[in-house]
Amino acid sequence: MEYRHFGDSYIVRMDRGEEILSALKTFCEKEDIRLAQVDALGAVDRAVVSVYDVPTKTFFKKEFNEPMEISSLCGTVSRKEGEVYLHLHVTVCDKDLLAHGGHANELRVSATCEMVVRTIPGEVGRMLNEDIGLNMFKFE
Repeated sequence: MEYRHFGDSYIVRMDRGEEILSALKTFCEKEDIRLAQVDALGAVDRAVVSVYDVPTKTFFKKEFNEPMEISSLCGTVSRKEGEVYLHLHVTVCDKDLLAHGGHANELRVSATCEMVVRTIPGEVGRMLNEDIGLNMFKFE
């Protein structure tokens, strides 16, 4: 990974073989990013995405191991109990140009990933909403 800092934003390039979520988490820890918006595109050869079912409080995961384009990767960086918390959604397209999307669980770069991380002054935490079963924004 390489990146540059411009004002309130970072321009990030991830390279072949890097796992996007773990690399982004490490980057946010290193740069002490407390709150940010993430937008990216690129290419992956492995993706694990999921969809959340509220009544059962269960994530349904699907794994893809093939060449795919990231047509959109977006989300937020916040903190939960002081630790970096990523909430990212992704849409990937396969060789037949069929789109698959959902909550991003794992993404391995096959060529490159170009990302913009726009920091936001302040901090927003996370707390578990027992009724829904998800970690929601916690405003203090």
